[in-house]
Amino acid sequence: MVAPDEAAMAARDAAKNAKSLDELRAILEKFNGCALKATATQLVFADGTPGAKVMFVGEAPGRDEDIEGLPFVGRSRKLLDRMLAAVGLDRTSVYIANIVPWRPPGNRTPTPQESQICLPFILRQIELADPDILVCLGGPSAQTLLGIKEGITKTRGRWFTFNTGKREIRAMPTFHPAFLLRSPLQKRFAWRDFLAIKKALAG
Repeated sequence: MVAPDEAAMAARDAAKNAKSLDELRAILEKFNGCALKATATQLVFADGTPGAKVMFVGEAPGRDEDIEGLPFVGRSRKLLDRMLAAVGLDRTSVYIANIVPWRPPGNRTPTPQESQICLPFILRQIELADPDILVCLGGPSAQTLLGIKEGITKTRGRWFTFNTGKREIRAMPTFHPAFLLRSPLQKRFAWRDFLAIKKALAG
């Protein structure tokens, strides 16, 4: 197995070479620097429409995602779809991915090392998808992409600036659908966040 530092460097070099999202996907299929690939069923790359104005980034695939090869399926999908519909969006009008594209065993949280190895790929994916608004679903996504140390309850609903490599765009952390399924009382806050996203899209 490659040492983590070498794997992160190899990921940076590989991601840089991708000229399109299809190329990036093909590069990820061949990439062996992340140990999670060996235990996952398949790569979970993205869903939705590249080039959409809003891109959602979660943390890592779970069991259902690993089986289907798509991010946010099962109960999380139903809730996310309902939230999107409430602000006039659906899966075809957004683009969805994860920081880590392989399922960690037992649905555990990816280690900081695993996230760092996969980071160049998601950064390149955001750059190539070129959204106007980036939505980080859950604390780990917000901390990894926006470099913030505070937890999601303190940062959700706030606008941050994110540099895609091409330009600066607006980014907002909000709760992950899986968290909302466990903590339904927090849905009202996520609802406010989605309304703010809707307003930003209209602006």
